[in-house]
Amino acid sequence: MIAEQDLPAAPSRSRRSLLEPERVKGLTLVAVVLATVFIFSVVVDDYLSARFVSRLLIAISITALVAAGETLVIITRNIDLSVGSMVGVAAYLTAEMLAENQGLSAPIAVLVAVGIGTALGLVNGVLVAVARLPSIIATLGTLSIYRSLLTNHAGGKTISTGSLPAWLIDLPRSTLFRLGRYDVRTMFAVTLGIAVVLHLALQYTRGGRHLYALGSNPEAARQAGLNERRIQITAFAGCGALAGLAGFLYVGRFGTINVTAGSGLELAAIAAAVVGGVSTLGGSGTIMGAFLGAVLIGVLDQSLVRVEQISEFWRDAILGALIFIAVFLDVTVGRRLKERARRRAIDEAREVEHG
Repeated sequence: MIAEQDLPAAPSRSRRSLLEPERVKGLTLVAVVLATVFIFSVVVDDYLSARFVSRLLIAISITALVAAGETLVIITRNIDLSVGSMVGVAAYLTAEMLAENQGLSAPIAVLVAVGIGTALGLVNGVLVAVARLPSIIATLGTLSIYRSLLTNHAGGKTISTGSLPAWLIDLPRSTLFRLGRYDVRTMFAVTLGIAVVLHLALQYTRGGRHLYALGSNPEAARQAGLNERRIQITAFAGCGALAGLAGFLYVGRFGTINVTAGSGLELAAIAAAVVGGVSTLGGSGTIMGAFLGAVLIGVLDQSLVRVEQISEFWRDAILGALIFIAVFLDVTVGRRLKERARRRAIDEAREVEHG
């Protein structure tokens, strides 16, 4: 039986193998974001206007929440392709409820959206953890099922901005504080706060340790007595909860909601997580890395729109290329780290032998 203390630790607890690479990835990503902003500021007139920055922060808020949820799942060596559909279902049903009951308060609306997302995430978790379906197959199925159920429920109906409460329409313009001429929107501040809390929770709590342990070495985690099914279900439920919250913010951002809400968010979320250093092999990556990935994706997406010479096709192609490059680098760096660890172990064994 392997003791729990022998399990692979969260990134903050393993300085040699995880902390330094994660720190390097984070600093590199910050540098890439700053370089990208600089390049677009040269190419696009009035690029860093207060209006554009506000729009960018709001767009990042939704993608970053979904990417944070996707990170929880990817760390356990799974993937959730249904996050876009979960955002759409939560957004539409929440908007529908508010249109019919405009007296409802914001906390109740948030709880409803998060509850819907959590329920859908639990379904994914049960399919993967209990039914033992490969996550990519299970969530590819629920992606279509959730969207089809929403389409059938909506019956072609679109919920318009005019039918929603005023406080929700004003949400994107809500400002927490100002930095010079720039407004820090409440939506962005809330998302950043959630990302920081989740980041710290994964690094410093037993639950976070178990999540990384399962993704790093499932067999060792099982031998140590960890409940694999419970951990996987919790990860998928957490992913769903964050998708539900993103659905609520989606309603606030766009106002007019139909059955296509959230379409394509799964690609942006996975791209943000992978570009942010979350390993597709499991057991590695951080929430703040995914957040920075969402910042880069948001900057590219919002900035490329302002470059008339670049079509929508090429914007999607650039996003796909980012995913490919990130995965390639992740696998390459992972192999080098494993080889370095193997050589270190051999050297240490030789030192002990020759004593």
